[in-house]
Amino acid sequence: MVSAISSTTHTHHVTQTAPAKPKPNPPKPQETTTVTDTVSLSNAAKAALKEAIETRGQTVKEAAEGDLQAQRLLAKENVAAKPAKR
Repeated sequence: MVSAISSTTHTHHVTQTAPAKPKPNPPKPQETTTVTDTVSLSNAAKAALKEAIETRGQTVKEAAEGDLQAQRLLAKENVAAKPAKR
């Protein structure tokens, strides 16, 4: 037995709505903690820092006043500044 198949088109009207965008969560206030470290320099460290940032003029003045360290530094600088003789 042969049965007839009729061709039919079924149309369904489907209305798609855009998915609702979720509202962005407001940023949560972050807990901030402030960490404070304290550094204490020894007197020797303070003196070394002072010598390291000293200008040449200060070194010359101190050498003239009898500072042996300043005199040695100036002597080393003078030797280094002279070209080597051969």
